[in-house]
Parts: sequence; C-alpha cells; structure tokens
Amino acid sequence: MKKLMLLAAAMLLLVGCKGDRQTNVLRVYNWFNYIDMEVIPEFEQWYFEQTGEHVKVEYTTFETNLEFTEAVEIRHEDYDVVSPSDYIIERMLANEELLPIDKDFGSTPCYIDSTHISPFIYNHFSKISSIVDANDYAVGNMWGTTGVLYNAQYVTDNDSNTWNVIRNYKYKDRILIKDSARDVYSQVILAVKEKEIAAGTVTPEELMYYTGEENLALVEQFLMNVHENVLSWDAVEDKDKMVREEGYVNLTWNGEAVQAIEEAAKKGVKLRFSLPDEGFTLWFDGWVIPKYAVNTKAARYWINFMNRPDVVIRNTDVTRYVACSGDKAILEHYRDSRFPAHDLSYFFGPEADSVHINPVMFPDRSEIERSVIERDWGENTQKLLDMWARVTKREAGFPWLWVLGGLAVAGCGVAVFRRKKE
Repeated sequence: MKKLMLLAAAMLLLVGCKGDRQTNVLRVYNWFNYIDMEVIPEFEQWYFEQTGEHVKVEYTTFETNLEFTEAVEIRHEDYDVVSPSDYIIERMLANEELLPIDKDFGSTPCYIDSTHISPFIYNHFSKISSIVDANDYAVGNMWGTTGVLYNAQYVTDNDSNTWNVIRNYKYKDRILIKDSARDVYSQVILAVKEKEIAAGTVTPEELMYYTGEENLALVEQFLMNVHENVLSWDAVEDKDKMVREEGYVNLTWNGEAVQAIEEAAKKGVKLRFSLPDEGFTLWFDGWVIPKYAVNTKAARYWINFMNRPDVVIRNTDVTRYVACSGDKAILEHYRDSRFPAHDLSYFFGPEADSVHINPVMFPDRSEIERSVIERDWGENTQKLLDMWARVTKREAGFPWLWVLGGLAVAGCGVAVFRRKKE
C-alpha cells in the first residue's frame, strides 16, 4: 500500500494540481488485476476515432477498499473515473460525491444501458441508495462472490461448506484470510448468527448493517480465536500461496479462486471453491465519476468502452473476474461442456436457465438465493476498522469479553472499559 501511495503522490507532482492538469489526460483508479492492460492504448485510439480528440490514460490501481477510501474519499486525489465497491458507492452517493453519467454517445454505440448491463446488476444498483437511483451515477464493473478456496487433498468438502473451517484446528497455520475488514466480518456474522437467522429473529440483510457492539464483539472474538490458525492476512499473495500449497484454506473472492484453480491444476494441485451453507455475500464494483473529476467526457467514454462485449471478454479472460455485462456474446463465449448445467436466468435472461458454464464464475440461481449484499455502516464504519486492526495485529486493546459479560449485568460497568477513539 505504501508503494502505491508514493506512486500516486509522485503522479500528482508530475501533473500538477487539478486546476492546471491538461484535460486530455484521463486518470483512472481501479482494482489491481482487473483489466487486460493492452486495452488501455486501444481505448486511447478508439476515443480518438469516436471524438476526434486525443487522450492519454494514467492508470493506477489499489488493493483494498480501505486504500481506496483513503485516496478518494479522504484525500480527494485527482482521478476522473474510479471503481469502488457497492457499499462505498452507497456512501459516496449519500455524501453527494458523484456526478451523474451521461449515456448519450451520439453515433457511438452505448454499452452501458439496460440492453447490455445485466438486469441482475441493474436491479441491485437500484437498491444501493434510498435517495437516488444509483444506475444514474454508477455502472457495473465486476461482480462476484466471497467464499472458501480449499485444497481438496487436505480439506474435505464437508469441512469447506461452513465458515467454521477457518477456525478448524486441523488446518492450523494453513489458513489464509483476505485483508478486507467488511468482507470478512460479513461472512463471520452469518456464521455466528446462524441459529438466530434460522429462527427468524434476524435476517441476513439486517446483519449487513451495523447492528451494535454485541455483534461486533462476537465477530471479533471469533476472529481472535481464529488467529492462531492463520498463516497470513493478505489481499494479494494469498492466491499464490494456495497454488504453492502453503495454505489449504483461503477466505477469498471467486475471481481469484478461478485464477488459483487454473494455475494449481497445471502443477497437479487440486483446488476447489465453496459457498458455505450459512450464506455468503455478493460484491459489486462499479465505475463512477467523482464530483471533482476534470475529464468527465473521457471518463464516461472509458466506462462505455470497458463494457463493450469484446473488451469485457478480454478482461475476464485475463483476470477471471466476471463483468457486469449481460450481453449474450459473453454468455456464448463462456459456455463450456466440461461443467454441469446451471440456471443463469437471473443474470442473462430466461433462455439461460440451463447453461454449461464454470459455476465459480457464474453461480447457479439456487446459490445466489442464499447470498446477501454488504451495506454501508455510515459513522460506525470506524468501529469496524478499529476491530479489524486489533484482530490482524492481535491486540487486546478493547476488552470485548468484558463487554459481552457486561451485557448480561449492569450496563454502567461496560463504559469503564470503553477504548478512547484515537
């Protein structure tokens, strides 16, 4: 992260302040490993062909949502088009930090309307904000699931079908967990609240919001108990560690799981991907234009180009992450008779109710029905980040066990142990 922050600072020095930056520069901030880098110069040429104007893309990447937040929402670094996750889009909309996206490209085909973007994505984006329709401000980039990547030689299918696998002592020092606070919290809370969910006293959707210190404490204690099993908390190198068989279990995203499974197969290592029985989260990353963007015209053309079906296919072929486009050309490209038939009608339409396709990339409808969407925590976000910092560093800064005990007795004693906010 420090290297990327230094790079961003250096680039700012080169191009000067926002007011002085040339308008023929397009500054893009995207997730690492999300595109085929060869499409960047092709976009520059395509943009000239469509508009008669030259543009130079300056492309920078980030590795975690925390890194994105620090750069874009806190420091307001100079970017024209960025790709945050859905709950961050929710927050940026609430804070009026985004510009609407003009989808009129004249004679240039539009690839970001409802005829190309999957209705599944459109429907999800329409629920992001209660204030405006997020589809007017955001266009889907990539989407996927959070699950368990595991080594089938050492981990049973039964063990991998529950989030409790990450605290299974059989896999001590072989557990890899994404360095992503919300992604990890959202899975663990589904596991620790499994009985309440089954009894109907709480819904998975409710648990995606901040639901109080008791639930935060339960997740923190769960993760503290997991800590001695964990080989690393990592957002980048965990995939390679699974391929090298340094780790046996990895809480990760399906795009990285596909990469790992394919790379491992070449080495004779058998990896699989599971979506645990307790439920799991879907994630969506979208293209948005910050309100302080300089080159808004090139920004919206970039979004349009990135959703052109042939570009979508190339990016997915290289990264193995799945784009939000529901174009039929994409469905046809990924049909594969090696896999059993799956119901993808939720994503591609009713004609895709029985498609032979990689289920790690495109889960069956029955799996999607067990999923839930992560939500913004608003002013309580810092509590999540503080908890995560304590867990990953294994600090005992906040005596959660005392809090949990205190909830059953007098509440006044709890405040004595409340950690001061740094």
